[in-house]
Amino acid sequence: MTFFGAAWCVDCRRAKAWLVRHNVPFTSIDTNADEEARATAELIAGGRANIPVLVAPHGTVLVEPTNMELAATLNSYRRRRGAAPVRCR
Repeated sequence: MTFFGAAWCVDCRRAKAWLVRHNVPFTSIDTNADEEARATAELIAGGRANIPVLVAPHGTVLVEPTNMELAATLNSYRRRRGAAPVRCR
């Protein structure tokens, strides 16, 4: 999973903590430190400047996702691969 966000963003910290808690590997890209990364995140998000923006392995884009949206997206990907589902906690 690719994670676009910034350290000052409360939603970014929550989503990142959720990924860590559920052992979901991700690459974190700081949109605050890198203007090109910010522009890329905005493009991926359909022109929205909101963060976090996450790109799941199967291509689904999530903008400011809730924990339940993160779980649903990862479970969809895991089902396709025959893996056990993630429970939201």
